[in-house]
Amino acid sequence: MPLYSTATLPRLILPPIDIRRQDRDMALPVLPALPPPPLVGANRHMGGKQKAVVVMGSTGTGKTRLAVDLALRFGGEVINSDKMQVYAGLDVATNKVTAEECAGVPHHLIGVAHPDAEFTAADFRCEASRAAGAVTARGRLPIIAGGSNSYIEELVDGDSHAFRERYDCCFLWVDVQLPVLHGFVGRRVDKMFRRGLVGEVAAAFDPRRTDYSRGIWRAIGVPELDAYLRSYCSGNEEERARLLAIAIEEIKSNTRRLSCRQRTKIQRLAKLWRVRHVDATEAFRRRRAAADEAWERHVTVPCVASVRALLYDDVTPDHSSTSAANNIPVFAPAAAAAVEAAIV
Repeated sequence: MPLYSTATLPRLILPPIDIRRQDRDMALPVLPALPPPPLVGANRHMGGKQKAVVVMGSTGTGKTRLAVDLALRFGGEVINSDKMQVYAGLDVATNKVTAEECAGVPHHLIGVAHPDAEFTAADFRCEASRAAGAVTARGRLPIIAGGSNSYIEELVDGDSHAFRERYDCCFLWVDVQLPVLHGFVGRRVDKMFRRGLVGEVAAAFDPRRTDYSRGIWRAIGVPELDAYLRSYCSGNEEERARLLAIAIEEIKSNTRRLSCRQRTKIQRLAKLWRVRHVDATEAFRRRRAAADEAWERHVTVPCVASVRALLYDDVTPDHSSTSAANNIPVFAPAAAAAVEAAIV
């Protein structure tokens, strides 16, 4: 498995920065600057198992936001489980987390594989297990987050359940009703084009390439632009415009199909594992401050309660309810007070 050396791709550890953003319809609020709880002792059961969090969800549902929220509150580090983001390059096409979105939280397994390599589920299991071991050795909480459920399933249940033997896992599923999600991912594709998707793919385009079934070249946004990029030889501006419009619609359509497939796979996994399901639809229906409030109430608060229960064995969270009133996070008192006041 050819991986880039650390000299070529340094490990992503960034200084804390302001993460307020408005280019994804929801701002990413700055969380209270509270010290993370010590996990060296807390991240173990009496039986000696370590703890890990797994964040699942279809593309565009806010997995990165939740993973960073939890990492900031509980002293965690994020391990990427998106099969396109493990490859180096094409940052816009693969929607890699930005420095701003990382908010100083270390992220692992992003941009580590050669673009032409075949990074299999077994490769991911080995690398993610190694990364999780290093995270826990530092007394931190591993948070596995990404949309490639085949990777997650291989990590959790592959190799004779070795990961489950070592870790007690908290499984979190961020869900958004498909009609609302599909509208959001369509807008996100438009933003990707404004951020330079075409130029990025054009810079990596090789007219000799006809196989888009391996490596990073499978990423949605790459094969769809092939016909458009080849049309530059024709010199017909009208034809190029038509092909670009077709590519945009294909990217949106393929992204919607991907979200449906991912949701179906998660539903299957939810029957096998004990999964905390949270519905973020209301946050995606709203904008700005109202979206942030809905995200905190419907997603962050119940997920924080579940992780807190996993780490400290103090309560058993009610997985059938996402009532914010009963799940105020203890590590963010200022945010908790605001949510409690909103409920009252």
